[in-house]
Amino acid sequence: MKEQVFYMQEALREAKKAVQLGEVPIGCVVVYQGKIIGRGHNLRETTAQAEKHAEMIAISQANDALQSWRLPEAELYVTLEPCPMCSGAIINSRIAKVYYGAPDEKAGTAGTLMNLLTDPRFNHCVQVEKGLLRTECSQILSDFFAKLRKK
Repeated sequence: MKEQVFYMQEALREAKKAVQLGEVPIGCVVVYQGKIIGRGHNLRETTAQAEKHAEMIAISQANDALQSWRLPEAELYVTLEPCPMCSGAIINSRIAKVYYGAPDEKAGTAGTLMNLLTDPRFNHCVQVEKGLLRTECSQILSDFFAKLRKK
């Protein structure tokens, strides 16, 4: 469990980078054989690109690191439950396990609205662990949106 907490703290570090850019604070890391091989934080506003979610960026870096679109032994740690697009990328890249912190009541597809990651109709199923550092992951989002509402 100590190892998982460390990696989620790294994802939170990525989320803090997003805050500095005025982005929604979501961070992600991809871990392979005990090493972080992909990092990402939201860059949608900065790049004006809809697909620049933390998970998509981290998965792309991990693909580059392994020079493969397949990441079958990798684990993904993300501060907010993946959306449909990111869940699709997780499935397509064959990631073994996903850990997420905060649930996403509006777009979460790793157990909240539906669970795409464990749906047996897809060609790959992903193990999901929810709620890792949930309080910290939820708080960074709450703080961000509270400041945004004050503006």
